[in-house]
Amino acid sequence: MVSQTHRHDTRLEPVPRDIESASAKLVYLYLEATDGATVGELGERLAMQKLDVLSVLSSLSSAGHVEQADSAYVAN
Repeated sequence: MVSQTHRHDTRLEPVPRDIESASAKLVYLYLEATDGATVGELGERLAMQKLDVLSVLSSLSSAGHVEQADSAYVAN
């Protein structure tokens, strides 16, 4: 008999409607799920180039969806 493991049910907030690009949604959801990440971590985990990550973070930051806390970015 195979034992079942119960997953911790963590609900994420819906992605804000004004976030339209797939990469911005991906970054936003990752930051929300992990309680923050550095540019390097985002690039590595999401298979994105650093320049692309920085561009997305700039857009999300300008819209008030993320903020920088020390060397990491966090979802608002």
